[in-house]
Amino acid sequence: MLSVAAKKRRGAFSLDAEFELPTPGVVALFGRSGCGKTTLVNVIAGLLPADFGRVALDDNVLLDTDLRIDVPPERRRIGYVFQDARLFPHMRVEANLRYALKRAAVAPFVGVDRVVELLDLEPLLGRRTHQLSGGERQRVAIGRALLSQPSLLLLDEPLASLDASRREEVLPYLEILRDQLAIPMVYVSHNFDEVLRLATHLVLMEAGKTIAQGNFTEMSLHPQTRAIIGSDAVGAIVDGTVLGTDGSSGLTRVQVGHGELKVQYGKTAPGTRLRVQLLARDLIVATEPPRQLSVRNSLPGVITKVANDVDDSDLIAIDIGGILIMARVTKAATRELDLAAGKSVWALVKTASLRPHLI
Repeated sequence: MLSVAAKKRRGAFSLDAEFELPTPGVVALFGRSGCGKTTLVNVIAGLLPADFGRVALDDNVLLDTDLRIDVPPERRRIGYVFQDARLFPHMRVEANLRYALKRAAVAPFVGVDRVVELLDLEPLLGRRTHQLSGGERQRVAIGRALLSQPSLLLLDEPLASLDASRREEVLPYLEILRDQLAIPMVYVSHNFDEVLRLATHLVLMEAGKTIAQGNFTEMSLHPQTRAIIGSDAVGAIVDGTVLGTDGSSGLTRVQVGHGELKVQYGKTAPGTRLRVQLLARDLIVATEPPRQLSVRNSLPGVITKVANDVDDSDLIAIDIGGILIMARVTKAATRELDLAAGKSVWALVKTASLRPHLI
């Protein structure tokens, strides 16, 4: 388990934050620019001294100001990936990678061949860093961090300097690392799409403080998350299990709660876990079982709450079998359909609006 608590004053800014990552996974520090995410990560790495704090990974205490423990950065076994790749320009890619392995303080648990395979670096090994694209440089930087044999990986907005296409190039490799290496990661971002793809836990930060934290699926519905991401991105993130492929449409069938979604994902083995974002703006609420519609997905559920939303609309919380989803409807629809807590409804969503991701 990763446990972090830190206080640090820098001029007018004050950091007072804490969080825990209970199991190996990816904890995302999420919030608006200037909320203290990078300051907190630098305290974890030992690059910035804390005024007060404690950082521990399992039984290994890296920082405890009360006990006067402050392990130097180079002995913390932390791999750090910055916004800019910070590769050695006078070395080729392979030399950059092997430098990290040579400097590692412990016996290797992951070697150059494995990292090259995971990050698809074979075609790049003989190149100099100025010959790489931005996405390629970040992949090499991630590989170098892994070859330092870290017990913890910190990624401080590693995709912030990339355009959308380069970002999409790198994200699948980060998903592979999350799924195939049991290294806890702290991922800093203010881009919710990145967090959606990668995070297992979410820590919300504002004005130097951690204001909420927890399992990613639960936190996707938190009011503070909605306040940061804006009304258009409000919705639920649900984790489901692939049942198989629909024979008539070729769509992937995913069990979520008591219902089933059909999504476009390609060939996927039954039992695979997929994460699906259901935006409130994309859901339609029906009070009768739907028939003769082009919409492929209908999730039966029960309304648990009706809350005021923006622009003369309501947010309807629907329990679809232990999972909550949100639908945005006009207040006129709420009145005319008599939508209220306890009412049975069906949530309809077009397949084309769904974005499934592997977890």
